[in-house]
Amino acid sequence: MHENTLNCWEFNKCGREPGGTNIQEMGICPAALDDSFDGINRGSNAGRICWAVAGTLCEGKKQGIFTTKRESCVKCDFFKIVGRQESTRDSPTKLLKFLADTTDTSFLGELAYKWVKAGERFLVQGVVEDTAYIIQEGTCLTVVEKNGSLHPAGHWSRGDIVGIRGLFTGEPREAHVEAETDMYLWVLNKHQIDNISQHNPELLALITEIVASQFDSKRPVADREIGKYIATHIIGRGAYSIVYKAVHRDLNMVVAIKMMRHNMVVDSEFLLNFRNEAQIIASLNHDCILKVYDFEERYKTVFIVTEYLEGESLRCLLMRLGKIPQLLAVKYILQICNGLAYAHGREIIHRDIHADNIMVLPGDRIKILDFGLACPVGTEDEQIGGMLAYQAPELLDGGKADRQSDIYALGITAFELITGETPFTTNEIMVIFQGNGQRVIPDQACFVPDILPALRRVILKACRHDKHERYHNITELINDLEPLLNLHLVNTLPLEEQHKSTTITFRCSAEQQQDFDRLLMEFSHRARDLGIDFDVYSIQDQTSQKLPITLMRKQCQSQK
Repeated sequence: MHENTLNCWEFNKCGREPGGTNIQEMGICPAALDDSFDGINRGSNAGRICWAVAGTLCEGKKQGIFTTKRESCVKCDFFKIVGRQESTRDSPTKLLKFLADTTDTSFLGELAYKWVKAGERFLVQGVVEDTAYIIQEGTCLTVVEKNGSLHPAGHWSRGDIVGIRGLFTGEPREAHVEAETDMYLWVLNKHQIDNISQHNPELLALITEIVASQFDSKRPVADREIGKYIATHIIGRGAYSIVYKAVHRDLNMVVAIKMMRHNMVVDSEFLLNFRNEAQIIASLNHDCILKVYDFEERYKTVFIVTEYLEGESLRCLLMRLGKIPQLLAVKYILQICNGLAYAHGREIIHRDIHADNIMVLPGDRIKILDFGLACPVGTEDEQIGGMLAYQAPELLDGGKADRQSDIYALGITAFELITGETPFTTNEIMVIFQGNGQRVIPDQACFVPDILPALRRVILKACRHDKHERYHNITELINDLEPLLNLHLVNTLPLEEQHKSTTITFRCSAEQQQDFDRLLMEFSHRARDLGIDFDVYSIQDQTSQKLPITLMRKQCQSQK
């Protein structure tokens, strides 16, 4: 049963929150004002870690600092409720499930078990140690000592891990950790982490989750440092990586940081190739390619620092619209082509082009993401990277990644934008491969009867089974595709009677529909006065019944 995550002023009904009934008499509660604790235990400011803040109201009187009120706080009903809620919630920082589920008896056999008495300081700031602790039972407080004063900075409960840096960096402890209650801990030692085999995916997953928990948004800022950057929160998880939003510590510049999962990096060959190509990838500087700023090797993995983008993936756009209007799709494809042409000119192949790796920014600008699988032209592709539906047939035969394999993936992506689906499922690809057959994509006209003939020919050529029948390079594809952008300007009428057509996309909620209809009515009257014709097509957003989408095509008569 779901429990409300109340803040202390909501639980105690003290009336000392901003706007509360007792603030004139007693002032606003410090826990409601201290934003340094915001988000800890899912509370507002220090609303769910009030025992770490001086001056809170409890039992009808103001309390002192955390060291003097700790004994009474741990007996408080609110403290116990928060502890129970946080210890049972589903969170990526909860690591006990890995210990319970792992079948590696040698690893479990080396784990020590430790009991800590309430009030005991079991990690000491400034001390260099090579251990960390997973909390089996109990709660503790992270306390930073500065200029002789103690400042609470974090709160941990069942399933959390404390002292992570000791396992990976050899750096001094950044804070004290003190037990609030009696605690039972699993002890992790650095040598156990160092000895985990690349053939044990369970324990490699454990390492990734341990490191990921280090950068959890509820941790102190000092915990969340990745070189010159401070992680703020997770913005994505994938098969190969976890992505964080972060800020440059000195420049206050927002970036994205991709942390490679440990099962990728533990492969020494992968890491060697990555280091060899890192400088080349970072040197790519093109408007249509995600800019890579920096690389960090820490915590036994690789962190890739890139520009932070506001927008949505092409995959998300497809899920909302079903398919992309043809001329808009041509605009997107051309931008992808321009980015790939730039990379190919520097002998770099992407190897993983598909809708998930293309970002759509405001103004219909495109960015190609994830050159993490990139390689030099002609690399032997013994281990296929990327999604199978977009992989060129020759790669399944052990062929080399080259410009034609990127062109094939782009062709499949273009097919998907126009039709709303890929031409083959993974199972169909494997059946064709095992039967030594050829992958001949279905005619797009079967899905989109009014497809532009030139666009149809471009996609068919880019997706030829035989690489020698495809475009030899991206420039050839661009030359065939570019004229389509001006197709709507071409007409058999005299120049002075030609029309141009523009596609506009509106999105509105169901509650806004009546206002939107009135807007269209006003627009139609004004358009008629100007001699402008327009058609309205309504498309239901596939992700929500509340977001109807209207595509409006207007035709404007050219002025002499």
